[in-house]
Amino acid sequence: MINVCLPGTGGTIPLKDRWLTCLWIEYNGKAALIDCGEGTQIALAESGCKLSKIEAIFITHVHADHIAGLPGLLLTMGNHGRTEPVTIYAPIGTHYIIGNLCSICPFVPFALHVKELDIDEEAHAEWNGFDVNVLPLRHTMPCLGYSFTMHRRPVFSPEKAEAMGIPKQLWSVLHKGGEIELDGRKITCDMVTDAARDPIKITYMTDTQYFPKMTEFAERSDLLVCEGMYGDNGSDGKAHEKGHMLFAQSAAVAADSGSKELWLTHFSPSMDNPFDYAEIAQEIFPNTVIPADGMKCAL
Repeated sequence: MINVCLPGTGGTIPLKDRWLTCLWIEYNGKAALIDCGEGTQIALAESGCKLSKIEAIFITHVHADHIAGLPGLLLTMGNHGRTEPVTIYAPIGTHYIIGNLCSICPFVPFALHVKELDIDEEAHAEWNGFDVNVLPLRHTMPCLGYSFTMHRRPVFSPEKAEAMGIPKQLWSVLHKGGEIELDGRKITCDMVTDAARDPIKITYMTDTQYFPKMTEFAERSDLLVCEGMYGDNGSDGKAHEKGHMLFAQSAAVAADSGSKELWLTHFSPSMDNPFDYAEIAQEIFPNTVIPADGMKCAL
């Protein structure tokens, strides 16, 4: 089971009732964090996300509301006794900025590895069984959207294994995709499994103007987390100028991409109550959620 949490939903600055946007993806006891604005370690704690599980941090871009919380997070992890290494993935050309930022926390008791990802659609990473792909977004600086795809094994069929006379102690080999020889027979995993299962896909896109390629990138997402800086359609000009999106634009991406669920995030600090604009998005894509900080789901 993949556990997802949105500890913060704000953009630009943290508010007394709204932390800055970040996303938590946890699987098999390991977690990835996307973005780390000011106060993220507190947002994670309030959401019940255990810092000891963080193995990787994915940075969309190096604006302060997406990265300024990194030193505090790393120091908090160190103070909690972490010794295992942490890998930071970020757009190419940002290694120097991250290094300077982390110079104010030089004594964390674990190794920190920075891996830069090209600003093109061929960039790819693997983490904890997920294929991680990127999309160059259209913001005021180089910025990446991320998709995390888990390709699931077909369901193992005990009935088929029993019918073939396979001892139970060998089932795990086949369940993991291996093959065995039994009584002169070569038995492969596809012989004892049912139909293939669809992959699980989580897509995260902020900060960006709307552009059509977003729809292809988010195609068939089980969960699309996408920015909605402004709810009012009358803010279109301001959103475009600042490299951001409206609720309606994100809802259109969700509808056109065949996504199952949309979480809007990165709300403008000037938008006191994002829930007031929910109907604008839900008329376009009914399964739109306006999350509060700490929103969770399991996939």
